[in-house]
Amino acid sequence: MIGITRDADVVTIELQREERRNALNAELCERLRDAIDKAADDDARAIVLTGRGSVFCAGADLSEVYSDSFTETLLGMLHTIDAVPVPVIAAINGAALGAGTQLAIASDLRVVGPDAFFGVPAAKLGITVDRWTVHRLASLVGSGPARTMMLGLESLTADDAYRYGLANKLGTVADAQAWAHKIAQLAPLTMQHLKLVFNDDGTQDAESPDQRAALYKAWLSDDAKEGRLAHKEKRQPKFIGR
Repeated sequence: MIGITRDADVVTIELQREERRNALNAELCERLRDAIDKAADDDARAIVLTGRGSVFCAGADLSEVYSDSFTETLLGMLHTIDAVPVPVIAAINGAALGAGTQLAIASDLRVVGPDAFFGVPAAKLGITVDRWTVHRLASLVGSGPARTMMLGLESLTADDAYRYGLANKLGTVADAQAWAHKIAQLAPLTMQHLKLVFNDDGTQDAESPDQRAALYKAWLSDDAKEGRLAHKEKRQPKFIGR
C-alpha cells in the first residue's frame, strides 16, 4: 500500500495502491502520516512523495470516503505534511484529483510530469473540501484559477500549473529526487524556518462555525449519497440541494 526508500538524506514515499489508482482510504492516510513522521524523526533532510504507476492519486476512495472518521483522518494527514519540519517535494507523475490535489498543495514543492493534471471534482460528487484546501490552493495558483477549478470544475494541465506557479518544475520523479538531494545539503534550520513562514498564509486560521457546519452538511447530505451512486453507475447526478 505504501513504499518507503531512503537514499542518503532523502526519503521517497510512494503510494502503492495501483488497483485503486492510488486512491486514499483511511488506512493509506494513516500509513502516509506515519511514514512522514518517521522520516522526520529519522533525520531525513528532504522527502519525496509520489505514486506508483501512471496516476499520482485519483482522490479519496469513494467506497470509504463517506465514513464518519475519514474526513478527519485525511485532514490530519494533510496537516502532518504541512507541519513536518522537513521539505516535502511532491513528484506528480500523473493525475492528481481531489485528495490528490490536496496532497500536492500540502507539499512544499511540486515537480510535475508532462501528462499530469489537477482537479477538484467535489461539486460533482455532492461533497466539498475544507477551508484549508480552498485557501491554500488560492494562495498557490491565485483566486481566479482556484475558482475555475472548484466552482467551474475545470482541470489544470501541467503547463498551466507551471504558468500559475503550482508546479515549481516540470519533470519526472527522478528529477524530483535529484532536486531533493540538492535541498538536503542546505541548512536544515533555514528550511524549517522558511517552511513555517511560507505556510503562515492564512490557511492555519480556524474555520468559522458556519463554515464547519456547511462542510458537514454537504458530506452528510442526500446529494452526497446521490453523487456516490451516480459515480458508481457512471451517470450524471441529479442534485436537489439537501
